[in-house]
Amino acid sequence: MTTYQHALVDGLKIFYREAGQKGFPTILLLHGFPTSSHMFRNLIPALADRFHVVAPDLPGFGFSGGDERYRYTFENLAKTIDRLTEVVGLERYAVYVFDYGAPVGFRLALAHPDRITAIISQNGNAYEEGLSEGWNPIQRYWTAPTPENRGALREFLSPEATRWQYLHGVQDPKLVAPEAYELDSALLGRPGNDEIQLDLFLDYASNVALYPKFQEYFRSQQPPLLAVWGKNDPFFLPAGAEAFKRDNPNAELRFYDTGHFALETHHQEIAGAIRDFLARKLTTHAEAA
Repeated sequence: MTTYQHALVDGLKIFYREAGQKGFPTILLLHGFPTSSHMFRNLIPALADRFHVVAPDLPGFGFSGGDERYRYTFENLAKTIDRLTEVVGLERYAVYVFDYGAPVGFRLALAHPDRITAIISQNGNAYEEGLSEGWNPIQRYWTAPTPENRGALREFLSPEATRWQYLHGVQDPKLVAPEAYELDSALLGRPGNDEIQLDLFLDYASNVALYPKFQEYFRSQQPPLLAVWGKNDPFFLPAGAEAFKRDNPNAELRFYDTGHFALETHHQEIAGAIRDFLARKLTTHAEAA
């Protein structure tokens, strides 16, 4: 059974979903924009018979509490999730990273490479060639953080934009549960949340600046790495998945004929790939260590 809990982390109430026995190998699931741990609602039960699964909501997302004193940067998101892992007692874990969850998870790996047992990247990018032209308005904001360029990004926060992110590139839209994008839209619409999201758009440039360090981590540590990628993603291109093999030749790639939110249409296939991958790699990686 999945449980729904809050942990107090440096004054913030961080919501998380948890399932599976604590003695099982742990997987930390990290969501992206504009969603929450709700995106893992189907994946969690598909893994929990064999793994201990923890899926938090990042600060500013889902049901995690906010704080007006909290500075919404990716460095701080990573620090908060790092502290959460300590509060809930995660010593070593595989990390599943998606979208914003990728720079958060990769920052955890840089800080604690000994804690990371494997990486599953689902449209979680670490290479400039993985960034599509869909990033152009945000990149203009990085270059010129003017009120005009900030205001132009509010369109990304609209219910229509959220729905489009879920449906773009999906072969059968009937497979996408409408409550997923409706919940995201409702939570994005909370008072003050728009400014949080615009701050994070601006700070995403700090993640691109860290790409060389992320890549050096992949080269030096050679973590077991599986990329499961919706190949029709309008933001993160398949080239971003293929680039992992440049630094980590043993990385495994799986492409699915779907969009950004690949779990909405392919959670069974992705769960199967994860189970097979971790069954092989965790044992081998532990023996090598």
